[in-house]
Amino acid sequence: MAQLLKNVWESISSGWNLSDSSSNSLHNFDYSPVHGSLSDQIIICSSSTGAFDRLPLDIFMQILKLLGPKEAARLTCVCKSWKFMVSDNMLWIHFLRNQQEPWDSTFFAETNLRSGFPLRTYPRQMQSFMHIYGERAQVPGAIIIDGGAGYCKFGWSKYDSPSGRSATFVEFGDIESPLYARLRHFFATVYSRMRVKSSTQPVIISIPISHYDDSSADKAFRRQLEEAIYSALFGMKVPAVCAVSQATLALFSARRTSGILVNIGFHQTSIVPILNGKVMHKVGVVSMNLGGLRLTEYLRDQLRQRNLHVSSLYTVRFLKENLCYVAYDYANELKKDTKASCRVASEGWFTLEKERFKTGEILFQPHIAGLNGTGLHQALAHCIECCHATKIRTDHTWFKTIVLAGGTACLPGLAERLEKELHELLPPSISNGMHVIKAPYGADSAWYGAKLIGNLSTFPNSWCTTADSQPKIKRSLIW
Repeated sequence: MAQLLKNVWESISSGWNLSDSSSNSLHNFDYSPVHGSLSDQIIICSSSTGAFDRLPLDIFMQILKLLGPKEAARLTCVCKSWKFMVSDNMLWIHFLRNQQEPWDSTFFAETNLRSGFPLRTYPRQMQSFMHIYGERAQVPGAIIIDGGAGYCKFGWSKYDSPSGRSATFVEFGDIESPLYARLRHFFATVYSRMRVKSSTQPVIISIPISHYDDSSADKAFRRQLEEAIYSALFGMKVPAVCAVSQATLALFSARRTSGILVNIGFHQTSIVPILNGKVMHKVGVVSMNLGGLRLTEYLRDQLRQRNLHVSSLYTVRFLKENLCYVAYDYANELKKDTKASCRVASEGWFTLEKERFKTGEILFQPHIAGLNGTGLHQALAHCIECCHATKIRTDHTWFKTIVLAGGTACLPGLAERLEKELHELLPPSISNGMHVIKAPYGADSAWYGAKLIGNLSTFPNSWCTTADSQPKIKRSLIW
């Protein structure tokens, strides 16, 4: 402690060139007030600390920021007044803001998700951020396996992004093999690629958005998938498992716990109403047999009509991701010159014209590509009307936030066009206050939602199931 106080004094003396009555040099510090104006406040310690007895509060806070979280926490032992100041939330918010994870994501996670699943619907009493900081520093992290419909993303919750990708576990290996055998092979492959022992870390599993109707057949499939996942992982000695729907995780990545998740996946588009983290099966999940793959194939067909031949769908997808967009007004866009070019490595330059916005237009007008069915805006409007009809007493606006997810959902202009169409289709009593949020992380949205859970100060206790507790927990709540 003596050495620590010496370090504090050195921090003061190295930049201290003002008297108690002068505050001009305080402008050199970048600090946020904690309890109003602090420049005139003085710390009067309850136990003598020598030269520290009369230390301006704003200077003291800057010293703590320079010392860092570990040293600041140790200073709580000096005296009661210092303990009070060191415990101030603004100081620890400063430390949290300097972490790799964005502060707004940290704040959302710790105020909305720390209670575990199912999420609480009543106000939560926040702990001090000092305690939260200490708890987050001790979180072991988790292996995240996001089993998307097109391909799976896996990685470590402490990393900034997924570390690897593979075929999704629903399609992994021999599809004629039993589900348990495929899952066991899949999980073993993921752990092998990550070079991690399955017995060392908890795992967060993202369940693909499929079979989400409220019918008995779909319920039976979800139970079968749930049992197979838990059996396979616990058979591999995984210490704890957290299984959450991909839709819920994608919604979390947008820092929301309630709303409608529109996931434009690889094979299909799913519209999933979610209230307090729980999928509203009884309201109805809408699935459209139109996904990113179909848009890519349609773009390829358009290019062939212009005698532009590409070597693979990967090249076409590259063109779609870099040149295509969704028109705000399709009829007016047809009158414009929308020509643009893009260079594809090893294949040269490609120039797209009206294909740029016609590709995304099939989400709203499937008949353009020779497809049957309603447009995305019509299916979403129907889901919103069903949500409105439920008349949930606790929150009448939970369905007015629409979050996009999936790689194709990143097409420029999609959120604006979808919001415009909804306001035209729905009466003002429903559409007022409605807004569409762009895909925060594209195809990796669910992975980042799982990352929020894996780094929670209460993880893994509040979210995970262990082999011992498995029979006692009603895991159906998570599905």
